[in-house]
Amino acid sequence: MKRWPRFNESGDLPAGIHQAPLRDVMEHFGKGSFQRSIVAARLQRIHSLAVKTGKVARFIIFGSFVTDKPDPQDIDIFLLMEDAFDVRQVTGEARTLFHHMAAQNYEGASIFWVRCVAALDGGDAAIEHWQVKRDRKK
Repeated sequence: MKRWPRFNESGDLPAGIHQAPLRDVMEHFGKGSFQRSIVAARLQRIHSLAVKTGKVARFIIFGSFVTDKPDPQDIDIFLLMEDAFDVRQVTGEARTLFHHMAAQNYEGASIFWVRCVAALDGGDAAIEHWQVKRDRKK
C-alpha cells in the first residue's frame, strides 16, 4: 500500500508526481463520501476501458478527486498513449474516452489524451505540465 503524503494547506497533494497502482488510488481517494465513491467507480470503469486499448503509456489523474475535497464532481484524466495508438481503431465504449465532450457527458470525466510522439518536449514534460493549476501554481 502506498504511503501518500499529507495534503497541503490548500487541500492538495504536494507538487510532484505521485505514482501508484489504481487499487491504492481507489483505497485512498475513493472513500469518505457517497460522491467520492461514485467518482471512484467512474475512474475504475474509465481505467478498464483505457487499458483495453492496449496502448496506454501513462494514466494520470489530476484535479479535485486527488484532493481533500469531500465531493469531487468529476474525474480529471490525462492519457499518454503509445505512439502506435490509432483512435480510429478504438471501438465500443472505449471510443467515448477519446472524445472530450462525450467523455464529460457520458463518463463524468474530463479526459485529455495525446500520443507520446506528439507530447511537446516528451512525455515526462507533458505530465509535468498537468501539475500546473488554473492559478498557475503547482
